[in-house]
Amino acid sequence: MDLLALLAFIPAGLALNLTPGADMMFCLGQGLRSGPGPAIAASGGIAMGGFVHALAAGLGLSTLVSALPGAFDIIRWIGVGYLLWLAWHTVRAGPTREAVQGVSARRAFGQGFVVNLTNPKVILFVLAFVPQFVDPARPVLPQFLIYGAVLSLGGFIINGLVGIFAGGIGRKLTADARFATWLGRISAGIFVALAARLALMQKG
Repeated sequence: MDLLALLAFIPAGLALNLTPGADMMFCLGQGLRSGPGPAIAASGGIAMGGFVHALAAGLGLSTLVSALPGAFDIIRWIGVGYLLWLAWHTVRAGPTREAVQGVSARRAFGQGFVVNLTNPKVILFVLAFVPQFVDPARPVLPQFLIYGAVLSLGGFIINGLVGIFAGGIGRKLTADARFATWLGRISAGIFVALAARLALMQKG
């Protein structure tokens, strides 16, 4: 691939990674809810989901999905339902089980992966942003994979740092049961806000 294009892509991708969005908020919520370890795992799941989107775009699958009538809404509402389920589960579990002990890293990874995969905005973003740096005269799929890896790595680091920061605060506050209860509610509120944002999202 073109080295100059890659060098231009890295700061552009980093700027996009630094922009607060659903992925960052999800890691923030996981950090508050479960601590730094699961927050990092959630960031890893999100990064893996982003790489899968890049792979799909390189294979042309994302273009097909975005072009099919109703596909955007189907994926969007699956994501809304999943985020609402996470919010309900967080509140129902209570502070003793979730806010103090937290979810496992493996579970947090899976949640981050699903949240990213069911965010159709990521599909549209990959289709709109990455192709600007792709050289059609060269093999397209490897370029998508490299750019996807750059975005995923940057997102993993930045979202992970956000989760670690939130986890440090959450760990201190969960020593108090009342604070632990409110942290659970705040985390659930973040999940509900992300679900609402996704529900109101428009394709174009």
